[in-house]
Amino acid sequence: MKLAAFSASAVLLLIVSARADLTIVQKVEGPMPMSEMTMKIKGDKARIDAGPQMTSIMDAKTGEAVTLMHEQKMLMRMSAEQAKAAAAAVAESMPGQEGAAPVKITPSGKKETINGFETEEYLYETPAMKASYWIAKSYPNADSIMKQMQALNSQAMTTGPAGIPDFRHFPGLPVRTNVSMGGQQFVTTVTSVKHDPLNDADFTVPSGYQEMKMPDMSSMMGGKPDAAAKPSASPKKK
Repeated sequence: MKLAAFSASAVLLLIVSARADLTIVQKVEGPMPMSEMTMKIKGDKARIDAGPQMTSIMDAKTGEAVTLMHEQKMLMRMSAEQAKAAAAAVAESMPGQEGAAPVKITPSGKKETINGFETEEYLYETPAMKASYWIAKSYPNADSIMKQMQALNSQAMTTGPAGIPDFRHFPGLPVRTNVSMGGQQFVTTVTSVKHDPLNDADFTVPSGYQEMKMPDMSSMMGGKPDAAAKPSASPKKK
């Protein structure tokens, strides 16, 4: 489930223009039982609910992402520097991929009607993942929606070998996405898109959660520990 959320959205773009609030609900199918993932965007803030157990809250201005594990009442913070360090660690673990040019989506020529929309398949592949996007070019407000969805991609994750494509370059809305990554396969299908106003509280870290240390991705991948990956101390209990 964590991998599905990562592949669908990753971390965050550095700058997001102010637009109408956006909520996208997707059905997620994969190794785990079918679940629902909800993405919300309000101004510079984004939130992903990957089922009832896990939530990610992201701030485009600071580049910080907070992952909430509701059952354990735990949270983990990742700064923009830590996200870049994680992407660099992945790149270093794949010899010959450093400095590789960004990969673009390419049409396969296949077409299919999904949820009442005519879609065309576009393919995307990096050393770390393979994906196919069934894109509906006629989806209402698709251009605006895709620019907002780009808020869920970090600059680091769109440039490395494990990167995901820049949604702003999509010719429409990907109604269905098939991703093969880390030996697992996931299928996400958009079930609803809304522009209803969202509550600011949805993008605030709730009280009562204990902060856990962010793992040093460089060390985990066999590289040198990165100073930027050191977490801040957990807040003291009142």
